Amino acid sequence: MIRVPILMYHSVTDRPNDATRPLAVRPGDFAEQLACLADGGYTPMTFADLVAAVNQHQVPDKAVVITFDDGYADFHSQALPVLERHRFPATIFVTTGWLADAGKDSAGRPLDDMLSWGQTREAAASGIEIGGHSHSHPQLDQLPDEELRQELRRNKGLLEERLGAPVATMAYPYGYSSARVRREVRKAGYFAACAVGNAVAADRHDMLAVPRLTVARRTSMEKFRRAVEGRGVPLLYLRERTLTKGYALVRRTRYAMRQVKARD
Repeated sequence: MIRVPILMYHSVTDRPNDATRPLAVRPGDFAEQLACLADGGYTPMTFADLVAAVNQHQVPDKAVVITFDDGYADFHSQALPVLERHRFPATIFVTTGWLADAGKDSAGRPLDDMLSWGQTREAAASGIEIGGHSHSHPQLDQLPDEELRQELRRNKGLLEERLGAPVATMAYPYGYSSARVRREVRKAGYFAACAVGNAVAADRHDMLAVPRLTVARRTSMEKFRRAVEGRGVPLLYLRERTLTKGYALVRRTRYAMRQVKARD
């Protein structure tokens, strides 16, 4: 069985605000984590390249995927230089309505300073895969069908138009999806999508709900090493996994009740 750790980052900064602090990794910690991967002989890949390798049964030994959600400005100033120093590829899932110069396409409420379109293009030119992350960062599984379709397709369309390249992968805001959401993701033209899950990705997983491992502000180097090595991951992330299962049940119930009310 193929098993690959997919790491999920958000902000990389020493000065997070209250909204981003829990998931904001310090630049020094990020540099140490990437050095750990380099010293450990890992082979970083983009998410799209991993999916292609899985389909071709050609996944390299000790593969790892480094991903970032939302598109914070500190990706360009803090994370990208470290990635370039190690010559590591990565994937960043961008919320188009949150971008600093989204202009008439602005939507949603960004939690901190965001990338510009120019910085996003610069990241793509340096070998970073750009993926989708919805247009306004809503809870996709709670949206009516038409709003869901618009969130997915507007995001993908803007990215492809502004970057001049196809966008084939995406990640769910908050990690939330459902069978209905995944069907629309496929119809929108994505061939793979990331959830959260806090499990090591394996070839048995649905390619439209691939799990990732959260790297947060309080992630110690010991936890980081054990996570990428796949040692005791269920226990390492026991609290997060328990909360995720509970939220999933609540969310399914909430959506079902909305559907009942809509029919009344």
